[in-house]
Amino acid sequence: MKSSILSSLSSRCCRVMENKSSVSEFFLRGISASPEQQQSLFGIFLCIYLVTLTGNLLIILAIGSDLHLHTPMYFFLANLSFVDMGLTSSTVSKMLVNVQTRHHTISYTGCLMQMYFFLMFGDLDSFFLAAMAYDRYVAICRPLYYSTVMSPQVCALILALCWVLTNVVALTHTLLMARLSFCVTGEIAHFFCDITPVLKLSCSDTHINEMMVFVLGGTVLIVPFICIVTSYIHIVPANLRVRTCGGAGKAFSTCSSHLCIVCIFYGTLFSAYLCPPSIASEEKDIAAAALYTIVTPMLNPFIYSLRNKDMKRALKRLFSQRKIASS
Repeated sequence: MKSSILSSLSSRCCRVMENKSSVSEFFLRGISASPEQQQSLFGIFLCIYLVTLTGNLLIILAIGSDLHLHTPMYFFLANLSFVDMGLTSSTVSKMLVNVQTRHHTISYTGCLMQMYFFLMFGDLDSFFLAAMAYDRYVAICRPLYYSTVMSPQVCALILALCWVLTNVVALTHTLLMARLSFCVTGEIAHFFCDITPVLKLSCSDTHINEMMVFVLGGTVLIVPFICIVTSYIHIVPANLRVRTCGGAGKAFSTCSSHLCIVCIFYGTLFSAYLCPPSIASEEKDIAAAALYTIVTPMLNPFIYSLRNKDMKRALKRLFSQRKIASS
């Protein structure tokens, strides 16, 4: 009797472990639950993806080829463009492949890798926006100390610190996710492997993961946002104190492009992750995620190039050099 009970428990444990270890892939719902809508949206998102890659690559090439743009502000802008390319590629490319092949799956390993790169590039976006705000604060409020405070060594240190911190955060979330068990192959109610939808599929205790999402996720969003707000609290009065005709407008024009991106990025990000559960929904989360992972990276090059005379001049010079080289 005792041996039969032990053998029964043993077989159950084996079956449970077998089920946990057999989960090798997940199903990604995609941008829409309707296959017809996904096919119609494929062309739109493919065009947006190509425009995003082209626009941000042109920004990087223009800044790299123009010596007048080798300043801290454009240094961080070039890095922001690179991060935007990575953020979009980490999420949209897989979604486009799934829609085209009609095979809406992602491997377990692929899901963890996608989550890692999405978190890393998303957090870097937030950190670089804060670094650019600090740069504008020093340039406008502390112009005499600008060359010292924002020296190449300091800029390199800020860049390295941003990469290290975001990699640590992304790696922490990914390793915590890797320790969880998934008893059955489930459908992720998203178009990429975001933390919250994947946690809902786990049959393990996810309290530690949820706590780290709240602590680390809140920190990497709120702290840079506070830095940006604090910078502009000092920038606006400094602009208003400028007495020369048109001086305030010229000084503030260097910040307007940055403010546009900050409003779009944090507006969609906060609506996706900081809304109360009572007004949260899967459709709203997917729409907000699509905005900050697809639309915002596409808008960045247009906002910075169309509202910035230096960027316009650098892009014209870049295109003229290409024409001369091709001829």
